[in-house]
Amino acid sequence: AAAHPDYVVDAIDTVSGKLGIISASHAQGIPVLSCMGTGNKLDPTRFRISDIGKTHTCPLARAVRVTLRRAGISHVEVLWSDELPHTAESPSENGKPIPASVAFVPSVAGLIMAGHVIKKLTGLQ
Repeated sequence: AAAHPDYVVDAIDTVSGKLGIISASHAQGIPVLSCMGTGNKLDPTRFRISDIGKTHTCPLARAVRVTLRRAGISHVEVLWSDELPHTAESPSENGKPIPASVAFVPSVAGLIMAGHVIKKLTGLQ
């Protein structure tokens, strides 16, 4: 028998990977919580969870939101930050800056997401 998870948590860094996970979860009716960009962020207290339609400031959220809209998917729960990315002297690849992560920021995002999913699954939220 095929597995049917209660929740999917996405922490992939590529738009195509996120879209694949979100699309497959949506098609199967499985709730998904997708993490948007944590690179170039320094303040984990600025993270929030909302519908992707309410995001701003985050370039990854914008790219995912636009592509999901084209696919006919309008409501996805995401973790995102309203902090402007810090890009000073970021290394670049093909002329585009590579997001840099400070070790504690992505881990805080993961803990926030885990707590949110646990509260959802236990009916506390």
